[in-house]
Amino acid sequence: MEASVNTSAVEAPLASAPDLAGLEPVEKIRRRWPMLLGGALTLLMIGALAHELFGSGLVALSRSVPTNPLFYLAFALYYLGPPTFDYIIFRRLWGIPLDGMAALHKKRISNEVLLGYSGEAYFYAWARQRTQMVAAPFGAVKDVTILSAIAGNGITFLGITLALPFGIDLLTAIQQKLVLGSLGLIIATSLPFLIFSRRVFSLPRPTLWWIFGIHCTRLVLGSFFIALAWHAAMPQVSLMVWLFLAAARLLAWRLPLVPNKELVFATFAIMLIGQGAALSDLMALIAALSLLVHVALIAGFSLHSLLSRKSQ
Repeated sequence: MEASVNTSAVEAPLASAPDLAGLEPVEKIRRRWPMLLGGALTLLMIGALAHELFGSGLVALSRSVPTNPLFYLAFALYYLGPPTFDYIIFRRLWGIPLDGMAALHKKRISNEVLLGYSGEAYFYAWARQRTQMVAAPFGAVKDVTILSAIAGNGITFLGITLALPFGIDLLTAIQQKLVLGSLGLIIATSLPFLIFSRRVFSLPRPTLWWIFGIHCTRLVLGSFFIALAWHAAMPQVSLMVWLFLAAARLLAWRLPLVPNKELVFATFAIMLIGQGAALSDLMALIAALSLLVHVALIAGFSLHSLLSRKSQ
């Protein structure tokens, strides 16, 4: 008698249990979250680019532009540098195809027009959608991002030690303290990653050193090409002076205790070479051209993605 009661008690909830097929939408959402995240970040990039372009971008482009072709060649090489070197890295790590350059360009644009490291979130989502290419992309993206920051800090430290003896007299006493304090903070933020490298990084040590070297090469070449573009636009200033300013610009971008980095760099540059109005116009033109290329690339990538979906 008890056995029959127990059997019916077990069968009753089974008969009333919901169909397991009802869980499919949740599973589909879990599988589609990389696509949803990537789409959301793309829309945010489009909105931010439109705001910047119709804000101050068009004003800068309406001013006189350089006629020297070398300016545009150097600017193109400077602009293409970050995604190209990232492609070299991830081509070796994952064997990504050439169309991965689109995702790397979006990664760079997202970092510049949205929050910092939002580009890494976009690229991680892009990689997660391609599990046949890489099963666990988080470790590699993390390692490459950390090494990029360490390389930037290292080049910044080297630049400060080389530039301070020549330019410290151009800074006020407060600015000197901020630079020295920032130098200490740069060292402090890099040391934990170096001390606990075995726990922080997941890639083999030879691969980590190779990635670090690629990042350092990218930073050095980027500084050279932007200096060459400046020199082509204002040839009356020697290339060596522009190289010195390119190093100062790299330093200003990475000094954590300086609130308005572009203003500090512009002030330093004007004090060094003068020609404040021409220099300000040139910096605004570089920023506007970068913004215009951002817009063109995002529009092209979005159109290509739309046409690809329609053809499927």
